[in-house]
Amino acid sequence: MIRTFILAAAMTLGASTAGFAAEPIVGDWKTASGETAAIASCGGAYCITLKTGKHAGKRIGNMNGSGDSYTGEITDPANDKTYSGSASIQGTSLKMQGCVLKVLCKSQTWTRM
Repeated sequence: MIRTFILAAAMTLGASTAGFAAEPIVGDWKTASGETAAIASCGGAYCITLKTGKHAGKRIGNMNGSGDSYTGEITDPANDKTYSGSASIQGTSLKMQGCVLKVLCKSQTWTRM
């Protein structure tokens, strides 16, 4: 009886946590400049915060989306300018792109840590 109860509780717990799997964008990423950026869920979006380097602790972006495609804003921490941005994931790579007027764009590829 106790064994059945423990097994049922474990199955229920496993089923309830399966629905809360993190999006592929969530985690720590090594930026093109070698710093570490953390992407975490925040308020229905995904916040990007630098963890290392000269601008450690600075929030540099917000992204919305799911799966392998995200859009939002990205801030260059060196000059505090904010650009419309996008991110796409392929395997362990995250391609980040920031654009001015959707015409002048700059891209970087980050690697999952």
